[in-house]
Amino acid sequence: MGNSLAISAIVVIVLIVVLILLSGLRVIQQYERGVLFVLGNLRGTRGPGLCWIPPVIARLLKVDLRIVTLTVPPQEVITRDNVTVKVTAVVYFYVVNPEAAIVNVMNYLQATTQIGQTTLRNVLGQSELDELLAQRNKINRELQAIIDEFTERWGVKVTAVEIKDVELPATMQRAMAKQAEAEREKRAKIIHAEGELQAATQLSQAANIIASEPGALQLRYLQTLTEIAVEKNSTIIFPLPLDLIEPLLKTLHAAREGRAAPVPQDGPRPAPASPYPQG
Repeated sequence: MGNSLAISAIVVIVLIVVLILLSGLRVIQQYERGVLFVLGNLRGTRGPGLCWIPPVIARLLKVDLRIVTLTVPPQEVITRDNVTVKVTAVVYFYVVNPEAAIVNVMNYLQATTQIGQTTLRNVLGQSELDELLAQRNKINRELQAIIDEFTERWGVKVTAVEIKDVELPATMQRAMAKQAEAEREKRAKIIHAEGELQAATQLSQAANIIASEPGALQLRYLQTLTEIAVEKNSTIIFPLPLDLIEPLLKTLHAAREGRAAPVPQDGPRPAPASPYPQG
């Protein structure tokens, strides 16, 4: 009877020891690392794979090493030129030092979120609206450098910061639309003026060529008549060059001056004939 009780006690003790030993087994995934604390002291990292930690006196904290996509909530920012905008950004980061991420900061996710919001307001507050809209790559690099400098001692590496959305006031949207429309009208007028200048230059060169050759004008005249004759019109406007009728006009003008009677300058004028008979 006593031997059976002793054997039963030994079996129970062995089972308890086995259960305690099994309770210390931990499985760490490939994308995770375990930070081990024994009696409150840091004992390095474990993983990936199966590892054993001393039960009761040890604690294992798992840290995810994958890239985290953190969306910064919309922030109201007043730019340097006093325009209020709402900006949303995305921060990409991952943990490079699990021990620092656990020991140096209480919650590295929350801390990175807060530093992202603060840096976003500070950097955009020093930029003008045109820079925010046209030079996003430059602002993204500046944000990434500042945030990464803060999170480096936390064991967090910021890989990229992207401005996701910029919400403008309705009045500013209308003003920018008017500005864009005015810019397009300006370009259209400049292009039209350049076209007129080129056309005038070509016409001037063509006129000089035609003036240098007397027969060129006649050929151009005949070509115009040919183009008019192709169209099926009931009325044909027949252009007559002035150089063809100019000699005729001079001849008519000279003949008119020759027939004109000269007006006497001195001496008495003859008396007008009386309408009544003399007697």
